[in-house]
Amino acid sequence: MRTSKPPKLEAAHDILRGRQHPLDVFFAPGRVAVIGATENPGSVGRNLFWNLISNPFGGAVFPVNPKRSHVLGVKAYPNVRAIPEQIDLAVVVAPAPAVPQVIRDCADAKVKAAIVISAGFREIGPEGAKLEQETLAEARRGRMRIIGPNCLGVMSPTTGLNATFAAAMAKPGNIGFISQSGALCTAVLDWSLRDMVGFSAFISIGAMADVGWGDLINYLGDDPHTHSIIIYMESIGDARGFLSAARDVALSKPIIVIKAGRSEAAAKAAASHTGTLAGSDEVLNAAFRRCGVLRVDTIGQLFYVAEVLDKQPRPKGPRLAILTNAGGPAVLATDSLVGVGGELAELDTATMEELDKLLPHAWSHNNPVDILGDAPAERYAKAVEIVAKDPNTDGILAILTPQAMTDPTQTAEQLKPYAHLDGKPIIASWMGGAGISAGEQILNRAGIPTFDYPDTGARIFQYMWQYSYNLRGLYETPSMPAEFEEIVSGRKEAASIIEAARKAGRTILTETESKHVLAAYGIPTVETHIAKTADEAATLAKKIGYPVVVKLYSETVTHKTDVGGVKLNLTDADAVRKAFRAIETAVSEKAGAQHFQGVTVQAMIKLDGYEIIIGSSLDAQFGPVLLFGTGGQLVEVFKDRSLALPPLNTTLARRMMEQTKIYTALKGVRGRKAVDLAALEQILVRFSQLVVEQH
Repeated sequence: MRTSKPPKLEAAHDILRGRQHPLDVFFAPGRVAVIGATENPGSVGRNLFWNLISNPFGGAVFPVNPKRSHVLGVKAYPNVRAIPEQIDLAVVVAPAPAVPQVIRDCADAKVKAAIVISAGFREIGPEGAKLEQETLAEARRGRMRIIGPNCLGVMSPTTGLNATFAAAMAKPGNIGFISQSGALCTAVLDWSLRDMVGFSAFISIGAMADVGWGDLINYLGDDPHTHSIIIYMESIGDARGFLSAARDVALSKPIIVIKAGRSEAAAKAAASHTGTLAGSDEVLNAAFRRCGVLRVDTIGQLFYVAEVLDKQPRPKGPRLAILTNAGGPAVLATDSLVGVGGELAELDTATMEELDKLLPHAWSHNNPVDILGDAPAERYAKAVEIVAKDPNTDGILAILTPQAMTDPTQTAEQLKPYAHLDGKPIIASWMGGAGISAGEQILNRAGIPTFDYPDTGARIFQYMWQYSYNLRGLYETPSMPAEFEEIVSGRKEAASIIEAARKAGRTILTETESKHVLAAYGIPTVETHIAKTADEAATLAKKIGYPVVVKLYSETVTHKTDVGGVKLNLTDADAVRKAFRAIETAVSEKAGAQHFQGVTVQAMIKLDGYEIIIGSSLDAQFGPVLLFGTGGQLVEVFKDRSLALPPLNTTLARRMMEQTKIYTALKGVRGRKAVDLAALEQILVRFSQLVVEQH
């Protein structure tokens, strides 16, 4: 995958977009001021100024340096207000303490926007955060937009603008790249020049004091030169802005993200780098899925997926057919595919019969389709044609290892006619070095992406399917179920229960309160009674019918088992009284007598079922988040769970369940009947509405 298509201008799209976008000034300015330009060798100010004057972009550049009359032969000015022409864009490389005054001058001079390269703001602590707020206040006074601070700058290869201090200029292409790390930008730039990958925009976004992900996603979404948007992210910043922009753009252009900070240690490193919170990684995954964004694991995958989605159609399902002239590479590809949740296609009977006619008797008779090491180019092509027609396949991976009888170049020529299958992607892995390079180039020029290793190809196909799956979720529009209008009074009662608890200074509801709230939303609960004495508990148990469960009733204790607050399968009055006294004693010893306020008595559920958990929490960046998964005492040990953003409809609820291991059991396993999944969907939908309305 070493080729880059030149950008194509879609004139009609360009006209519809309109003449001006608020962020155009960052990519196509008429006049640029470099504040902090200098001639000091190796300095940021010198490199940035040189990049601007040595890469024609159709505009003028003005150095600002109060200590010099000229910089690199260009007349310099003491401040931006002294420049006799109207400045569109200021690029600031001044020390952090001087930046608020610099932006004040820019606002007074009616500069439209600024890129603040300087570091030393929020990421260093309260003093830097104060400087950042002062800078932002001055920018807002002048209605300026700011990229940065603490960034590499901006390149627009389509216009020629290089407002960075990088050592080289990116090649023009169709990928919009946004990164929170300037150092990563320079590494990616170096790699892209080696592998001939081009960009429509190359943006180091830094600490995102003003311009954030949402702004740039919307901008690149409207940019006719940009076919895909790839992002290196350390923190999401304005989460709602990101989600809104991504939803709008993802259906027309892929948005592919690598998000650093999965581990706690990495999240802390990210915070020290950009000065922003990284947020819960699991919640971010749920958010990405909901807004059609694809998350990948490596830098290479960012670009691989972007190119594949540009060249090939999205798969309609997860089923991959693998064709190979060698068994080992196909096994590696299969391991890679299945390991990330992909599927090997089960070939149709008609396909098997056609392959039997074409291939030698010793072929694999299965998928992967091993067409053997002596396969000529024509055999490869015919096998691809047969498998492509199979209704059970959603994509094809063709693997070739150099053999005396299999010419890589001729085989590539034979596969060219199959570069654009109807609704199915085809990708290839031509394994080897110099001997396969000509064939690799033929495939890439034809639009068939190639990978050095087959396991990489299989993984990329699975990413393509994940992207398709995520996009389908964008068409799901949750709405309030019609029957909710019939339970308005119940929902008002739920709100009053929650409000009363808040006024009492409590952060949790009692068990009976929580059940009233759930019932108000039509969520079934077990009948629960409160007992303040052992005799009262025994009387209630007799009324309910044995066996029963006795649990701690408390306004302060959440995890009852941790304090000995649950007694199961009690079969008579004496057992209930003993349970009451045992719970009272245990809670007094482990938590304090003030936390014991009685017990609840419930019927013992005797159904042969599964324990699941449905819950919610409040994420600092995304707000309410739903949880579904395996429940019980070991819920935190197994961590079989999925997260989603509310509200849900039944399709989104089913998708949430499908992401867990317990879902396989819920569908029925080893002779056990399936649970009522439709009823479970409804519970999730109702619970999601509760969370949205009452959080």
